[in-house]
Amino acid sequence: MPKTVLSPDFMRKALALCAVLAMSACATSQPGGVGADGINDPHEQANRKVHAFNRSLDRALVRPAARGYSTILPDEIEDSVGDFATNLGQPSVVVNSLLQGDLKGAGVSTARFLVNTVVGVGGLINAADELNMPDHDTDFGATLHTWGVGGGAYVELPGLGPSTQRDTVGKVVDLFTNPLSYTVDSPEKYYGTGASVASRLSDRGRYSDTVDSILYESADSYAQARLIYLQNRRFELGQEDASSEIDPFELDTEGF
Repeated sequence: MPKTVLSPDFMRKALALCAVLAMSACATSQPGGVGADGINDPHEQANRKVHAFNRSLDRALVRPAARGYSTILPDEIEDSVGDFATNLGQPSVVVNSLLQGDLKGAGVSTARFLVNTVVGVGGLINAADELNMPDHDTDFGATLHTWGVGGGAYVELPGLGPSTQRDTVGKVVDLFTNPLSYTVDSPEKYYGTGASVASRLSDRGRYSDTVDSILYESADSYAQARLIYLQNRRFELGQEDASSEIDPFELDTEGF
């Protein structure tokens, strides 16, 4: 069976369509959803139900799997898997940087990808960091922000956690912005997905105490997770200065 190849023109039209959908979604947010704290959460009741589901999923499956993963594998192996996943995601960062008009960021990500792929054995070794090369990361949610699309309402996604309407569209589009998806045959093209899942398990296992304190020890885990996500996302997008960034590893969760 012949392999279907998506043309660049098709990809441009698809990205444009997603941008229109994102702008439409953000424009239909309920005007009364913005609270005194500046948080736009008109769907809080539904979001809290999803949050309860995510906590149950974490308690029953994700947390035990993550702890087992981090216990069994040496730290060096976990680091290599995480570096491998990050490296395979760099082409998507390059595409989004170009869509944002950020030629410098695109160049940085391209250089990191080439160095880590060639010198770092496919990305298993973070050779770019060893060479003190600058880091760069972005996504299609940030691209939409650059294009002037508002964040829209806060949403919590099943299995994925905190997001916004704009970033939810971004997550979907980012499934298609990596050129490797169209140039690498199966099953190799799924290695990045597997590595990303393993990397997330590694993070959950390594920072288990902090995540547990947010999800299970705070007075309102939903409000705290929402605040951490929104504050840090605004910082990533340059909407707030570094002093506004919340470090979840330094939070006092008691009585939140």
